[in-house]
Amino acid sequence: MDHQPKFFENLSGTGKAIGVLTSGGDAQGMNAAVRAVVRMGIYVKAKVYFVYEGYQGMVDGGDNIVEVSWESVSSILQVGGTVIGSARCKSFRTREGRLQAAYNLVQRGITNLCVIGGDGSLTGANLFREEWSGLLEELAQKGKIDEEAVKKYAYLNIVGMVGSIDNDFCGTDMTIGTDSALHRIIEVVDAIMTTAQSHQRTFVLEVMGRHCGYLALVSALACGADWVFIPEYPPEEGWEDSMCVKLSENRARKKRLNIIIVAEGAIDCHNKPITSEKVKDLVVQRLGFDTRVTILGHVQRGGTPSAFDRILASRMGVEAVLALLEGTPDTPACVVSLSGNQAVRLPLMECVQMTQEVQKAMDEGRFVEAVRLRGRSFENNLNTYKLLSHKKPDAELPKTNFNVAVLNVGAPAAGMNAAVRAAVRVGITEGHKMFAVIDGFEGFSRGKIKEISWGDVGGWTGQGGSILGTKRTLPAKYLEKIADQMRTNNINALMVIGGFEAYLGLLELSAAREKYDEFCVPMVMVPATVSNNVPGSDFSIGADTALNTITDTCDRIKQSASGTKRRVFIIETMGGYCGYLANMGALAAGADAAYIFEEQFDIRELQANVEHLTEKMKTSIQRGLVLRNENCNENYTTDFIYQLYSEEGKGVFDCRKNVLGHMQQGGAPSPFDRNFGTKISAKAMQWISKKLKETYRKEEGKVFANTDDSVCLLGMRRRNLVFQPVAELKNETDFVHRIPMEQWWLKLRPLMKILAKYKTSYDVSDSGQLEHVAMHSPKEAETGAI
Repeated sequence: MDHQPKFFENLSGTGKAIGVLTSGGDAQGMNAAVRAVVRMGIYVKAKVYFVYEGYQGMVDGGDNIVEVSWESVSSILQVGGTVIGSARCKSFRTREGRLQAAYNLVQRGITNLCVIGGDGSLTGANLFREEWSGLLEELAQKGKIDEEAVKKYAYLNIVGMVGSIDNDFCGTDMTIGTDSALHRIIEVVDAIMTTAQSHQRTFVLEVMGRHCGYLALVSALACGADWVFIPEYPPEEGWEDSMCVKLSENRARKKRLNIIIVAEGAIDCHNKPITSEKVKDLVVQRLGFDTRVTILGHVQRGGTPSAFDRILASRMGVEAVLALLEGTPDTPACVVSLSGNQAVRLPLMECVQMTQEVQKAMDEGRFVEAVRLRGRSFENNLNTYKLLSHKKPDAELPKTNFNVAVLNVGAPAAGMNAAVRAAVRVGITEGHKMFAVIDGFEGFSRGKIKEISWGDVGGWTGQGGSILGTKRTLPAKYLEKIADQMRTNNINALMVIGGFEAYLGLLELSAAREKYDEFCVPMVMVPATVSNNVPGSDFSIGADTALNTITDTCDRIKQSASGTKRRVFIIETMGGYCGYLANMGALAAGADAAYIFEEQFDIRELQANVEHLTEKMKTSIQRGLVLRNENCNENYTTDFIYQLYSEEGKGVFDCRKNVLGHMQQGGAPSPFDRNFGTKISAKAMQWISKKLKETYRKEEGKVFANTDDSVCLLGMRRRNLVFQPVAELKNETDFVHRIPMEQWWLKLRPLMKILAKYKTSYDVSDSGQLEHVAMHSPKEAETGAI
């Protein structure tokens, strides 16, 4: 749809005052949200106030409500928790408390509130908004404020952002803090796995989630746990027997460790709690396994926010200010949240009601309904977990007589192994024989191909790099040899997991179909590259892990300068010609500039950036950060930019440079990459099964597929997973620079500039519409959500 871009320049905050508070339990990323609200508020010329200690501070007033400046939120992006404090507040639950809070806000002219918290905090905010005019009337009657103030501050605008590690809020895919909590859990699980393996132990891990099993479910999916207990999906009657059978089968298959994950709110089908101790005692009594319990507790709330949470919170913070500026007396209180890759606004009370519906369904034993109400993403996670964790006995598996080969192509990316594991296990469940190709197309041509079983891929989710081995070589020069191998091994379908080379490889194979019948089989590609430069997908496996590496490194680099004189760091990131890592890394690390190929720059812009930094350094700000994509410009190299900044900054700041290099491709995959890799790959495999059925010719006894729609790329597009024929993606590709012609994240460029105090235009066409919380049908869960 070609709409005129709508820019927010015409939205002025002059004369408006915004209060920002964090309430309820803390969550990593809250500070990033606070920072974005403050800076965006000041950017649109509104006054912004901190409300310290949540609602308690609003009721107490005084020094708890303070006007803030741009510098007030400097260096808080990487800090966990909330710097403005959060407290549970009994007095705000009373009308007297709310009356006092209203008085304190009116004194400062604050009629816009941005509340960052869980559903309790947001419900409280909505009640406050509904009572607002009545509270002002009462204050006027008591003579505390005059009639003029009642008219001037007639209505209160509320915008909420959900900060909760449990991800228990309906209507939003991810709440602020969830991804970071998963990082903490996965760090612990990875560490425990090494000790459990040494001793052949069983570990029972208890994670947070009193009413919501999201953390337990996703961490079980991300580490390949043997069993998971969550409140929304209690185990069937007799689960004790089936769990013990499964654990002993795994031991018999030479698996040295068992991991069981228990959400703190886990229950059985009679609504009786299932505790980690109970599970441990059961395993010890029935099986005699050496078993240990680890309760993660508040570790999950702690630590620094992940790159995902920082970007999410920054996007939400800016969106919240826009929503407040556009608010009218008739606008209902809304929540800004994320759906897929889109920022959306939803009516706050609709979300709260739906969240309460889930609890009600669970209390009444309607568990299928509870899972459905949690949303498509939760339902998909549960279905994928069930598919991958329990192998049916061979006798129960269908037999299709199809052989499917899986290979990795391109540079290694964290999460590739999780994708291979999911492909292999789903393939086996669907009744196919699965083959693994070693070393990409080159290995394929040399016959490096072997059958791979369910157990062979156990423990792969947490491994970085590519266990199968991967090469950048394209198939064009080996076509005949690859066709021979396809024939010899009777391969009926191909699944390719990789980056831009995988995409080019599929284009070459489909072009060779005229000459070789062997390539007339269904082929699917799953994007996996740290560069995130594959057309047809907003995300690729491995990019999130690389982004976290960049963000962590930038944090450390910035910290290295604390206490020294003013310093600017020039940091070079990978990505080929694609600026995704540099741009998003800059947003997540709070950089001052990011140079990328997609947005041409000249010497005047470099000069302006240096001057901008010089001005900034004259305030209390001590450090600057500049990211540069490796191929953003052949002449303005990292050295050139370093030398320019060093010369121009003389007397104000000194410079250091860092080239991050291959560390961006290494490391254990992040929870997002494990989860994304697992789900997208399982879906790709189900597509292969469907295509094999459609293209099997009974009379000839073989598969024959030669249409464009039998060679597809499965990508994440805005809110859905979509299969797209690679032939159709050609028109969307810049083959010279190996990037898609249109890239969604370029819309976030101005966001980084605003948060770094540049004047810029920000297209807000995509935001602003209030949507409704969609109840989805079970069918929808299969079609697209991730």
